[in-house]
Amino acid sequence: MSGGGTETPVACEAAQGGGGGGKKRDSLGTPGAAHLIIKDLGEIHSRLLDHRPVTQGEIRYFIKEFEEKRGLRELRVLENLKNIIEETNERMLPKCRETMQDGLEETLQKLQAANDSICRLQQREQEREKVIHDHLTASEKQRLLQWEEFLKEQPQRRAEVDDEHRRAMERLREQYAAMEKDLAKFSTF
Repeated sequence: MSGGGTETPVACEAAQGGGGGGKKRDSLGTPGAAHLIIKDLGEIHSRLLDHRPVTQGEIRYFIKEFEEKRGLRELRVLENLKNIIEETNERMLPKCRETMQDGLEETLQKLQAANDSICRLQQREQEREKVIHDHLTASEKQRLLQWEEFLKEQPQRRAEVDDEHRRAMERLREQYAAMEKDLAKFSTF
């Protein structure tokens, strides 16, 4: 986008080809006029499209604002942070590691003791559950045996009850028969 030789023929053709008054054509047609037009186009181009001078001015202003007016305050803050980090890495971090190691060892011992206690409790609970399960299994087997014995005794008991019932019925029939005879004696009156 330089305003050099490529724009010259276009500008000259536009100046010569444009149909205005004869005076303008004569003043624009001269070699000096073309040179002035090219110069004006270059200035317009640099003002509209070339932002380097503005950008460089802004950069200079930013540097002046950042470095001179602030007095390198940010640099001092960064140096202080660097010193704090170095001190932390050299002094605080080893102390923290030692404290953490001591605390972790003690905590691990307590956790191991708690884990052992829990394992013992769990083992006792499993033993209790096994005893209870064995007792329940034995009780169930005993009840099954009793049930089978009960079922085996049922026909005999049913026969006994049926026999007793039959005998009671016979006694009642005999009793009623005797009562009927007695009643028959009294009905003749």
